[in-house]
Amino acid sequence: MAVGNETHPAGDGAEPETVGATGAADVAEAVGVGTAGGAGAADGIGAVDEADIAEVVLGAEVETAAAAAGVETLAAAATYPVAPGVRLNVRSGPGSQYSLVKVLPAGSQVSIRCQRPGETVSGYYGTSNIWDCIASGQYVSDAYVHTGSDGYVAPRCS
Repeated sequence: MAVGNETHPAGDGAEPETVGATGAADVAEAVGVGTAGGAGAADGIGAVDEADIAEVVLGAEVETAAAAAGVETLAAAATYPVAPGVRLNVRSGPGSQYSLVKVLPAGSQVSIRCQRPGETVSGYYGTSNIWDCIASGQYVSDAYVHTGSDGYVAPRCS
């Protein structure tokens, strides 16, 4: 579904499809609920107004457009503190054999984009083979990040 007349890639190698404007009544009819201007559905679901429809349609449009472009949409990433007093090495891959990208200062916090297995490291929070991707091509050992878990807290890196 689209709001307005937009062209979106079909995603299957075919010509892009053009989709037209969709009104609240059309969407409400398709999902079996009434609109604010008409009667509610018999199944007890309340009326749907234009704002409700726009929120659902626009949310779906953003996810669909991101998927078509090959962009991964992520929820807001939580931040986790680095072990106290530790200046943490950031590596280009999940192990100490990878090149040093930078060093995070003591007191840093990191956002974990994804996690992957790698070299086993013993650190402030125990021993772990989990490496946290904090940015493209930037990994830190999970043994130095306080996630509150011995396991994965983010999706696996692809």
